[in-house]
Order: sequence, then structure tokens, then C-alpha cells
Amino acid sequence: MSHDVVIIGGTGVDTTAYVPELPLPYADTYAVPPMIDRIGNTGSGVALGCHALGLKVKLVDLIGDDPQGAFIRAHLRDRGVEFAWAPAPQGTRRSVLLVGPDGRRLSLFDPRAVPGERLPRELYLPAVRAARHVHVSITDFSRHVYPDLEGRSVSTDLHDWDGENDHHKDFAYSSDLVFLSGTALGSRRDAVMRDILTRGRATAVICTAGAEGCRVLDASGPRDFPAVPLPGPMVDSNGAGDAFVSGVLYGLLSGRSLDDSIRLGGIAGAHACTSAGTHENPVDGETLLKREREL
Repeated sequence: MSHDVVIIGGTGVDTTAYVPELPLPYADTYAVPPMIDRIGNTGSGVALGCHALGLKVKLVDLIGDDPQGAFIRAHLRDRGVEFAWAPAPQGTRRSVLLVGPDGRRLSLFDPRAVPGERLPRELYLPAVRAARHVHVSITDFSRHVYPDLEGRSVSTDLHDWDGENDHHKDFAYSSDLVFLSGTALGSRRDAVMRDILTRGRATAVICTAGAEGCRVLDASGPRDFPAVPLPGPMVDSNGAGDAFVSGVLYGLLSGRSLDDSIRLGGIAGAHACTSAGTHENPVDGETLLKREREL
């Protein structure tokens, strides 16, 4: 097989502003430290995280032929991540991230979605046919790739899905491994997880809860995993979820059990919280396994 993981969609550029508190009270102007542009969005994070762990990765996306698109291409090229792209006339996706002193963030996301947009099949089809695993970001055009993924091992991350928004349902019910955050679910968390497991093709659903760890549901039933202690001071929670996904995929593709892989994901996510930026310093395989032994 050519690639360990092919990631469909989900690149962008993040502009990070470090603010004195969240929520930010209204004021006409806040003076903040220098704002920084960095590579961002979920597909970039999973690709860079898996690559840092030693997996062979290919990322496929639509981006603008603009300064932000050039920034993404240069960043991935410099880090050795294979990237195939086609131009998006509406430009590259962007986010503004407000980060508080405690590392929590608020994301203002500009998806640049265009109805009817499609990823050219020649851009991804040879790669997904030869890949060990495919991770599908929830960009709108990515849903149309699923018919070409029959027989493939597929994961997705629904992020802060509320269990009702129709946008997420194709991804939720068409993937073998489903990640999501419990942020918007509240008391409906377990019901939504069961719905994903019973209505779709998922064999496992992983619902994260930040510092509270995560809950997993599969054929063995539900079980909870505590959060992994941070290896240093909390700096920035951006990218922790994508790092968690990368660690889980690394474990599964290395032949680990789901439970062991979730623990590796927790270590990768904790590492991400100790560095500034969204995907600037993903954990490498040696550090991940060393931290696992220490824990």
C-alpha cells in the first residue's frame, strides 16, 4: 500500500490573537500581542500529526491560488507532507482564533463553502485505493468521496456536532471510526453515540471531553478514559483534538487495540496543549512511546 493514511479536505490558515480573557467583554479596541498566521484546520492537523509519528501520509484538498494557499503548500512541503490540491476560486479557508490566558480558544471559522463543489476524482482516487486508511474531514465536498471508499477503512471527526445538524450526518453514518466532541451534546451524549453506532457503518465512536477525558462506545459497550496529564504547562488547546485523532490512528495502524490506541491519542493531545499554535509542534513517535512508558 502506498500510504498509511490519506486525509480528505480540511486545510486552512489560522490567525491567532491572544486575548486577556474569554469570553471577551465588548470594547471598541483591545491591544493584544502580535497576531500570528499559522497553518490550521483539522485536515492539516491530522496530516501533520500522523506524519510526525512516522506514518506515510497524503493530504488532498481544494485551496485558493492565493497567499494563504501558498502558505499552506510551503508549510506542508517544508515538513515533507505529500499534498495534492486543486484550486478553489473562492479562496482558502481561514479561521480567527481567540486564545485566553488559560489556553482555551474561540474559533471564528470562514469555511468558504460553495454549493455543488467537488474534489476531482483523479486527485484522490488512486491514493485512497492504495491506502491503509482514509480520514475524511467534514468539508462539504468531502461527503461526495464516500462512494469511492467502499472497502476502505474510514474515519471522520464530527467536532462539536449537536447530533441534529444535517451537514454532519453523511460523515457520521458512513465512517467506520467516528470521533466527536461532547461540547454540544450535554445529556444526549450517550444517545447520539448509540445512534451513530446503530444507524451507520461505525464499529466505534469516541466522544472527547477535553480535560475530562473521553468516552468510547463499541460492541463491547461504553467505557471511559481519563485525560492524560500534561507534560508541561498549558499553553494553547488549539489542535489537541486533531493530535488525539492522529495518536489513535497511529496506534490502530501499528496493530494496537482500540483501548491502547486511545491512550496514545490522549498522550498526543496532551502534548499539543503545551505548545503555541494549532499544529506547530506535533509529538513524534519516539516521544509518544517514551511518554507511554512513563505513564
